[in-house]
Amino acid sequence: MKNISYIVFLMLFVFGCTPKTTETATTTVTDQMSDKAKMAKAEMEKAEMAKAEMEKSMKNPAEAWRSAPPTPGPAPKIQIGKSQEFVMRNGLKVIVVENNKLPRVSYQLFVDAPDMIQGEDAGYIDFAGQLLNKGTTSKSKAEIDEAVDFMGASMSTSASGVFASSLSRHSENLMKILSDVVKNPNFPQAEFDKIKKQTLSSLAQNKETPEAIASNVANVLRYGKNHPYGELVTEETVEKITLAKTKEYYQKYFKPNYSYLVVVGDTDMAKTKDLVTKYLGDWAKTDKVEQFDYPVPDAPDATTVDFVNKSGAVQSIINITYPVNLKPGADDLIKASVANTILGGFFQSRLNDNLRETKAYTYGARSRLSSDKNVGFFLASASVRNEVTDSSLVEFMKELNTLRDIKAPLEEVELAKSVMAGNFARSLERPETVALFALNTARYKLPKDYYETYLEKLSRVTPEDVQEMSQKYFLTKNAHIVVVGNQDDVAEKLGEFSTDGKVRYYDVYGNEMEMKKNMVPDGLTAQSVLDDYIKAAGGKDKLMKVKEVHSMSSASMMGQSISMENFQVGNEKFASKVSMAGNVVQSVIFDGTKAMMGGMQGSKVMEGEEVNMFKSSALIFPELHYDRLDYKIKLSGTEAVDGKDAYKIAVTSPFGQKSTEYFDVESKMKVRSINEGGDFTYSGYKAVDGIMFPFEIKMSGGGMPVPMVIKVEKIEVNKGIDASMFNFE
Repeated sequence: MKNISYIVFLMLFVFGCTPKTTETATTTVTDQMSDKAKMAKAEMEKAEMAKAEMEKSMKNPAEAWRSAPPTPGPAPKIQIGKSQEFVMRNGLKVIVVENNKLPRVSYQLFVDAPDMIQGEDAGYIDFAGQLLNKGTTSKSKAEIDEAVDFMGASMSTSASGVFASSLSRHSENLMKILSDVVKNPNFPQAEFDKIKKQTLSSLAQNKETPEAIASNVANVLRYGKNHPYGELVTEETVEKITLAKTKEYYQKYFKPNYSYLVVVGDTDMAKTKDLVTKYLGDWAKTDKVEQFDYPVPDAPDATTVDFVNKSGAVQSIINITYPVNLKPGADDLIKASVANTILGGFFQSRLNDNLRETKAYTYGARSRLSSDKNVGFFLASASVRNEVTDSSLVEFMKELNTLRDIKAPLEEVELAKSVMAGNFARSLERPETVALFALNTARYKLPKDYYETYLEKLSRVTPEDVQEMSQKYFLTKNAHIVVVGNQDDVAEKLGEFSTDGKVRYYDVYGNEMEMKKNMVPDGLTAQSVLDDYIKAAGGKDKLMKVKEVHSMSSASMMGQSISMENFQVGNEKFASKVSMAGNVVQSVIFDGTKAMMGGMQGSKVMEGEEVNMFKSSALIFPELHYDRLDYKIKLSGTEAVDGKDAYKIAVTSPFGQKSTEYFDVESKMKVRSINEGGDFTYSGYKAVDGIMFPFEIKMSGGGMPVPMVIKVEKIEVNKGIDASMFNFE
């Protein structure tokens, strides 16, 4: 069976994606000196330098001013705009924030529906929110979009309500459309079907995306599946969602007496009251909305390592996480946020400086401390190379403990505060931010000047506060360490980071599972597995006689129909082209020595080492040639592929390219291949001239925006391929 990894490169060029590559940074040897000793030494050196500078300034009084930084002035008070409030007769709470600096106005309608477990049809709440602006009883989706675009406005809907903004001269027209969307949605079946299809496609992609997998499992472990925040939407739950269920949610919870309308911008109280009364005054209220109460999840009693296997992955996703009791507006919030900023909240943070700049383990390491009305969370994360996954966890824990144990220097605290102040100031440029501030103030009963005095409160945070918050919120002995990576390369090294020394295994939806031992029958080798596959595919004699293969395939991606045609000759040459709407958009020619890739942006000829990646793709049945071409192969056990056990073989080409190949234990056929280009599964085998070929190939990962299924329409063996196919002219 031919290797089709080069098809991925064609797809990536066509759709403007970039395949992921393994980082090749070197590892720094860890100093044997204890962390506290190194910190103490650094502080002593800093003190000596300060003393030297002081002595120097004393000798030269004219330069004495250089020895000390200027004293910071008082923190400015932010003028966000005074808010005014009124309540409509139907219970709608309206908040008006006047800001006449720009002729713009924004409306945020927030429906304060209760958090709830959705159950077997989880996802219907999001569907309801997406359907709001897909048509009303008087306007189609196209008419709504046209009206919004005509004003140069914007509008988005979600399960929490509607956000819209425009120039203030269009404020009434915008309010008219918003009110129609909120009061009169008609939930068209065609749009519902489209959303379901898009959601299923997104879920399929997420199952192949390590970052999405890590997020899913972290949510389940952090909150539990019996909490709304820990409930996951799956293919099974989406399939059960009905249009009637989405309408039921809207009818029950989109009510004015459980909603807020925040109006920000170039308006005034009288004008706003008139508009709201005119367009939302007849919005019918409800007597009562059912409320739900869920236990507040706590951090785990001990630290656990929670592993999800992603076969063939060259990097591991690390998420260190747990719930925290941190409410919006809490006294700790700003101080704790400074501590988190120092830890991993910006580019020069300790985590990023350590894991990226010093150790070169990752492109970036970050942390987040989030407040919430029910339960907040802490998260520290990075994507690191397989071989340094355990070393990265050592550094994560070191940085967490250092902030807990040693008071941060004043300069570092001041830098973090400056970063936060800058981010805060920039956020005020967006009307959404001002609307959110006004909404938070009302929902969480914050002081009226909470955000206006934000910078003043931030300026008062001290190194002592940072250490106190670090000890309270940075937990190294009560955390979930979620790792998504290649089990064979990573898992066994991680037990030491859990309190009980164990690694727990989960599937992509956070269900704990028992990982089978890699049981291999006595005497079975990688070569014998390959021999069995070659025999099942038609036998060595038949496969060796295959000198030419011509195939034609089709696929659909991002709404575009794609056709592919591939030619392989003599295990040395191949040509391939990808077409859309009858036009060739990308092509590859490899003549055994050099290669040319062509496309809409021109052509490029590659020679020397650049063409190595194409050589294995020229092999019609690569497994026949591993011995001759000095490939390294290793049988590394068994793993389930689509619910059936398959033998797993690690393959390294003479040029250092690595892949993992899977062969079904029962049928002996090749069923999966994972390499830098992506993840391929093979099915639908059919005989062509007595030789078995897969007629369906599913591709995911490797930079593909969504999974793609390739349908093979025709395969010809030894029918004659014109030599001109491999000419570069």
